[in-house]
Amino acid sequence: MIWKYAVVSLIFAQYLLTVSAFGSPAIEPDTSDQWICTSTELCQLDDAANIGDAKRYESQHDCRMSCGKYGAIWPMPTGSCSLAQERIHFDPWKVRFNVVAPSPASTQFIRETNRIFVSNIIKECLRNCTLEQSKEVLVKATVNSSDLTLDWSTDESYQLVIRTTGTATFVDIKAPTVYGARHAFETLSNLITGCKDNGLLMVSSARVTDRPIYPHRGVLLDTARNFMPLKQIRNTIDAMAASKMNVFHWHVVDTHSFPLEITRVPEMQRFGAYGAGNTYSRIETSNMIKYARLRGIRVLIEIDGPSHAGNGWQWGPMAGMGNMAVCINQKPWRNYCIQPPCGQLNPLNSNMYSIMKEIYEDLAEVGPPEETIHMGGDEVYISCWNNTQEITKKMREMGYDLSLDSFYKLWSQFHEKNLESWDEVNQRQYPHLKVPKSTIVWSSHLTDPEHIEKYLPKERFIIQTWVSADDPLNPVLLRKGYRVIVSTKDAWYLDHGFWGRTQYYNWAKVYNNKMENNSNILGGEVCIWSEYVDQNSVEARIWPRAGAAAERLWSNPKTNSLQAQYRFYRYRDRLISRGIRPDAVVPKWCILNEGHCF
Repeated sequence: MIWKYAVVSLIFAQYLLTVSAFGSPAIEPDTSDQWICTSTELCQLDDAANIGDAKRYESQHDCRMSCGKYGAIWPMPTGSCSLAQERIHFDPWKVRFNVVAPSPASTQFIRETNRIFVSNIIKECLRNCTLEQSKEVLVKATVNSSDLTLDWSTDESYQLVIRTTGTATFVDIKAPTVYGARHAFETLSNLITGCKDNGLLMVSSARVTDRPIYPHRGVLLDTARNFMPLKQIRNTIDAMAASKMNVFHWHVVDTHSFPLEITRVPEMQRFGAYGAGNTYSRIETSNMIKYARLRGIRVLIEIDGPSHAGNGWQWGPMAGMGNMAVCINQKPWRNYCIQPPCGQLNPLNSNMYSIMKEIYEDLAEVGPPEETIHMGGDEVYISCWNNTQEITKKMREMGYDLSLDSFYKLWSQFHEKNLESWDEVNQRQYPHLKVPKSTIVWSSHLTDPEHIEKYLPKERFIIQTWVSADDPLNPVLLRKGYRVIVSTKDAWYLDHGFWGRTQYYNWAKVYNNKMENNSNILGGEVCIWSEYVDQNSVEARIWPRAGAAAERLWSNPKTNSLQAQYRFYRYRDRLISRGIRPDAVVPKWCILNEGHCF
């Protein structure tokens, strides 16, 4: 079915909103002179390059679209890539779409992708998008599978071909799944920029084959320590989509607050949220998951425990359910937890496990059938349990001593019992699922190589490691057969540099954090913990640095940030055009004068 014209009132409203909010719908480069792509793949002004027969471009963004093997494509494609130097001039309102997909659901998904694509490219218009004498652009998207599953086995590959004849430009997208097709549209948007007059420019021909190396390419956002409004979360998801990242790891609850609505247990939010305006309703969560899915992104919700759990759990005694959490808001905090406020779940209270199962019921209903959960599991403070009389008394009655091994066993039983609950919930809600889902836990003392196999079976637990780049944990876990998600703390912890003795990692440091090629490495995540960031600063703290990790996770290039810098600057400009507020990375002069600011 063909959309005759891609003119939608919602898109036009978004366009007007962008102009109103940001003054100009795109970052307008200097267009007073012509630009040349040099033999060293630099876009320079004509008088600076001094090359006689080179192709001239009207702007730096125009030049960048096909300067170098990958032009302005971010992240770098992993397959073949060829880009023409010639341009077509077109009106985005007159782009036509033809969707070939095997089911109504997959067809509708691509139609929504078309809408988002047009919404994004009109924000590149420098002045008026309308162009009377527009080159006709016909986009055909062919998807083979009707399966909308998005997990670690989803095929996200695509092929993109652009060719121009005397009458029209044809864009042919082929992908096994809707998510590969979505990525192809993202790449297509990278081959488009604003024209100094009206309308847009696009490369006249191109051929790109591409697929990600790692199936898990994520951003962790902590909205528990400081509440983040939905607008900031949606902006993060939009920026992730622009970066072809596919996992939004939502650290939504912690000992500080429990803002998430659990319909089966409303007390969690009632006692745990900072206030009535600092909550996420079930409907809002459901809508956010759908919003992300249309942008090729999973929402992975983390319910942390047994540590990092306090406020939201304190109502047990008044409900006759005992202390489901202990050490809550205990002082002096240094004796009971890593950071205030303290709180740790009580692994010997059966009511706590019942409530956790109710939470899992809600999460399984709100997410797609294939999605799993993150169980947290780090920074358990043994001193909290060891100084809680009801726990130590019951341990002795059960025949435990109070040795470290006994507490580790208690800790592992916490995960084991919750895994059983998670399995029961999924077997009841989704009986067609033949294989139990794996869950994710953070690296911790429990994942130390000398005893991890005793406590966490590799078939069921994926380990998200947050160790330094030179730590031997990752290779040891891989040798033991564990699947790993990497969050290198001395490169991908984006909150570092703002507290204690931590160091700030610029985008180049993020980019140069190379990954091992191992089938048990699912991928990685950059993390932003929110002790020292809130809604007013979170976008600049994450972006554009997370985009550097996006290329590392998509293509794991052998080259370093030096070869990627000019594509990265253009990527940052695209984020700005789409309403994101990324941090600056270099002076504007360095962007306009490529090759002078290594």
